[in-house]
Amino acid sequence: MNGATGNSMKSVLDGIRIVDLTSVVMGPLATQLLGDFGADVIKVESPEGDTTRRVGPMRNPLMGWVYLHLNRNKRSLVLDLKQQAARDALIRVAQTADVLVASVRPAAMERLGITYVALSALNPRLIWVSLVGFGSGPYAGRPVYEDLIQGLTAVPSLLVSAGSEVPHYVPVSFSDRAVGLHAALSISLALLHRERTGAGQQIEIPMFETMAQHVLGDHFGVRGSAPAGNRHPCVRRTCNRRAGPRGPAGRAMVIDAADHPQSCTAPGTTQRGRLAGRGSVGAGD
Repeated sequence: MNGATGNSMKSVLDGIRIVDLTSVVMGPLATQLLGDFGADVIKVESPEGDTTRRVGPMRNPLMGWVYLHLNRNKRSLVLDLKQQAARDALIRVAQTADVLVASVRPAAMERLGITYVALSALNPRLIWVSLVGFGSGPYAGRPVYEDLIQGLTAVPSLLVSAGSEVPHYVPVSFSDRAVGLHAALSISLALLHRERTGAGQQIEIPMFETMAQHVLGDHFGVRGSAPAGNRHPCVRRTCNRRAGPRGPAGRAMVIDAADHPQSCTAPGTTQRGRLAGRGSVGAGD
């Protein structure tokens, strides 16, 4: 986009309508990002509302800070999908939509009669995105949350190998947010595909498999066993957050390049030097 201004970039998805049947973090983050770029996002909630509405603190009832953080740039529609009239209303809205994103378990959607097969027959250009905990396999259909995904992808044990005394979770919902970014990218690419072909499609994004490939990418190792701890397998660590420059001559250990500019030219601080010396840097460095 040559010469595009900030305002024109915000409207790059102008005219795209997204029906948002997601809750908590992963799905709402994905649809919010698309709304930031101009998409018309219609968030569909049950009469009880998204559970994050009740996560305080809040200035107004049912407007918790987590909910506000993840649901800007959206319109709201309350439907009790257990009622036939509400399901009919959702189907009418979906017929006008470009994308439908759901984090409701597929089996529950089938019981409601709201499926890709049914809706695509009415709206062939519809892009259906299902955000699930697990792909096909023994755990398919099971619900998951951030802490379960961190546990299943061995994040707590990685923190022990990096120096923690006990296994614990990372106190940031980074799995939800990483997979939410994947979802936003997948939706954007599906819209590009439809622009070129005219065809909608069905997409499934599993949380476990998406995060497992991230963790394995850094910690699979040659034998696929021992984690690398706080050593990235491709980068020699050159920073000690607790101390200034130390160690034998030529081994750069810096807090900040601005505080210790001489460390930027020390042997081992180039990418090639870090890779060459990776094996000599212990996990506790």
